[in-house]
Amino acid sequence: MMDLTWKPDWARTRARFVRWWQHEGLVLWLPAPRDVDVDVPLAPLRRPARPADPRAYHVDPFYRARAAEYELAHTYFGGEAFPFFDSNIGPGNLAAFLGAEPGYDFDTVWFRSCIDDPEAHPPFRFDPANAHFREQLALIEEGQRVSAGRYPAGMPDLIENLDILSALRGPQTLMADLLDRPGWVKARIEQLNPIYFTVFDAFFERIRDEWGGNVFSAFDLWGPGKTAKLQCDASAMFSPAMFARLVAPSLDEQCRWLDYSLYHLDGTQALCHLERLLALEALDAIEWTPQAVLPGGGDPRWFPLYRRILAAGKSVQAVGVAYDEVMPLLDAVGPRGLFITTEAPDESSARALAERVESYR
Repeated sequence: MMDLTWKPDWARTRARFVRWWQHEGLVLWLPAPRDVDVDVPLAPLRRPARPADPRAYHVDPFYRARAAEYELAHTYFGGEAFPFFDSNIGPGNLAAFLGAEPGYDFDTVWFRSCIDDPEAHPPFRFDPANAHFREQLALIEEGQRVSAGRYPAGMPDLIENLDILSALRGPQTLMADLLDRPGWVKARIEQLNPIYFTVFDAFFERIRDEWGGNVFSAFDLWGPGKTAKLQCDASAMFSPAMFARLVAPSLDEQCRWLDYSLYHLDGTQALCHLERLLALEALDAIEWTPQAVLPGGGDPRWFPLYRRILAAGKSVQAVGVAYDEVMPLLDAVGPRGLFITTEAPDESSARALAERVESYR
């Protein structure tokens, strides 16, 4: 896999990811619809028919692998964007490996809580024979079989920490648990990390590339070692003191276990935890997602936030940046340690923007 189909400059792309993780370089994620009259021909593929059943739409390996390849073949990967098989079934499907039954719609996957009696519920235990784990594994393996080394398969978005406990217990109920049984919450969080590491390793052994790294499907990450996005979206509902006591120790352990880690900071209600996140020495980068009612990641109101994260020695990922916001963002924040995700309306526009951005490297 020295080069990827549809990404002939894969070596340069990897080097730029490494520099970004080191807080030195710029990554620009810039996909666009691919022109048909280009030197590299489109693969002779047909778009597979969408399954009538939403569950099959998400978990059928035959459909998922072929639908993904069709989309990759029709995408231009500008900047540091690159093709990979997105193996996600639903964000947080580690919960399904621990007893939560998934629900499926064409637009989403969710997980039904399964802890009714917290005191009577047995300790968390991962069983490799779990049907949902086997489904995820089969999906990765079929994606790799179809790819045949032409592009990598990504690590699924397992999620971890308090967000998995929230899925298993139910978000509202868990918020009451934080007050009524904080010791139980802490003990359960501590049970989750070893399971997360075991499951991550099980998938990592299958997707690890020749540089010892992996793609992480969520947020388009690659690193030359164990690489993942981490989060605690539930933290939008509780205080920094509670975050420091219950979440940060587990999060710190995860960051130290991983080689490259990015934290998904979701919404202004979670900004109160930024200082604690910046204090995590092993955390490499922070991604910022404004909530739906606010402007996207390229809006000038977020520039001071990016500068603050960069000044603390962490890299930044700005997502949802509009095409015409890329250059003003670069002018205001600078390229060192910045990862911009955007998209272009067509390949020629993507090439034009990538050329302008090149002068900032």
